[in-house]
Amino acid sequence: MSDVAALAGVSHQTVSRVLNDHPSVRPETRARVLDAIATLGYRRNLAARALVTRRTGSVGVVTPGSALFGPTSTLVALEQAARDAGRYVSVATLRSFGPQDVVPAVEHFLAQGVDGIVVVAPRTDTVAALGSVRAPVPVVVVSSAPDLPAVSTVAVDQEAGGRAATEHLLAAGRRRVVHVAGPEEWFDARDRLRGWRAALDAAGVRVPPPLPAGWSAADGDAIGRHLVETGVPDAVFAANDQLALGLLHAFRRAGVRVPDDVAVVGFDDEPGSAFAAPPLTTVRQGFDELGERTVRVLVDALEGGGVARELIAPELVVRDSAP
Repeated sequence: MSDVAALAGVSHQTVSRVLNDHPSVRPETRARVLDAIATLGYRRNLAARALVTRRTGSVGVVTPGSALFGPTSTLVALEQAARDAGRYVSVATLRSFGPQDVVPAVEHFLAQGVDGIVVVAPRTDTVAALGSVRAPVPVVVVSSAPDLPAVSTVAVDQEAGGRAATEHLLAAGRRRVVHVAGPEEWFDARDRLRGWRAALDAAGVRVPPPLPAGWSAADGDAIGRHLVETGVPDAVFAANDQLALGLLHAFRRAGVRVPDDVAVVGFDDEPGSAFAAPPLTTVRQGFDELGERTVRVLVDALEGGGVARELIAPELVVRDSAP
């Protein structure tokens, strides 16, 4: 910094102000300092800065080792939001989420001196493992888990999304609305099922038994073939877009017309959903907002804020599969 100050003809303090984006520096002085930085190839010594400020500007993220659209999109959104906030992410991707997996990951981040930790917790085993975590830095959990009274949580309102999808089908005159449910150990699947059931109850419509499945298009195809054999309902609300795409495939192969014979709604609004045959009506999750709100809650906690509960409203996207 002294070399930069000498080349730019300014004080050491002025260089520091430019690096910290202080508003009191005149534009021409700022430009001179930035030119000197570029000429000298100056880089901040973040390790030295962390010793002074006790902040590294980094965030640890613990996330399931899953290629599913939801967890992957959440991680990408978190990383982008953290960078936009001037922070960088270190990631631990875990194949299993017992205490023997989560605790070492948290200890690794603490050894790196992270300012805070985000845990993406879509499943019940993830939340159970959090009970063994003791961290001296703020922890924010991305989950709709109901049993985390002392931890800040941020989530998309999955129940509201399930309710909106079902209400849309009911408003279109569909009275027998079947739900293809995701795995029970996933909080998102539970909440979407709860929203479907609440919408049917509120409308005074009989609630048929949900059809349990995984998350894959192959699962949706198998359920679709089952429905063709046992009786196609007025509508199907699928717990994610992959299940819905599998349903569309099974119905098309059997000559069942969508939406004439049966309407289909998915959940997620994956990038390919608009190009399905027919284009898929679905519930869009606001992953960008999820990332931004999570980072904001973490920063607030670093500044002394209390426990937060953030719910993000999803958006129904209407296309040809359920107009």
